Amino acid sequence: MDQPNVKNIKTELLSDNWYTLNKVTFDYRKPDGAWETQSREAYDRGNGATILLYNASTNSVILTRQFRMPTYLNDNADGMLLETCAGLLDQDDPTECIKRETEEETGYRVSDVRKVMEAYMSPGSVTEKLFFFVAEYSKDMKVTEGGGHAEEQENIEVLELPFQEALRLMETGEIKDAKTIMLLQYAQIHRLLVF
Repeated sequence: MDQPNVKNIKTELLSDNWYTLNKVTFDYRKPDGAWETQSREAYDRGNGATILLYNASTNSVILTRQFRMPTYLNDNADGMLLETCAGLLDQDDPTECIKRETEEETGYRVSDVRKVMEAYMSPGSVTEKLFFFVAEYSKDMKVTEGGGHAEEQENIEVLELPFQEALRLMETGEIKDAKTIMLLQYAQIHRLLVF
């Protein structure tokens, strides 16, 4: 049986202000069998879920727009990002989480959601694994205006876009969010909508 490649893990809490930032020091066994001590910082914000709402009869998708400070700090002029609806699991099942987040953020109450993949979004520094979903929506599923929770400082704009326009925004770089790009490409590859 192979020996584990990681041992002697030591964790030092650097911050727990928003989520948790740890410095992790460990011994790592290299391919040649030699051990070396390494150190990394890991940001733990929990796992999340995201969803692309699509309407096959109108050939449209629902996206959100909100301010994201990290993008503002990294040369995104106004800090606004076009995204698929998403949220943290908060100990919930991914399916139940995404149904709740969809209604809170977009105002649509969906029941038939389909998981299409899981992915680590920034594995070099963030522990988060994201669960990806798609679901069909229709006008009669709209139960609130959406926009997120004020107490969570969410100021979310809900947008309904033609699928072709969403693809164009992805191609021109106006959509820069990885989860959104992945779900739009999934919809394109699997021909969920006409393009």
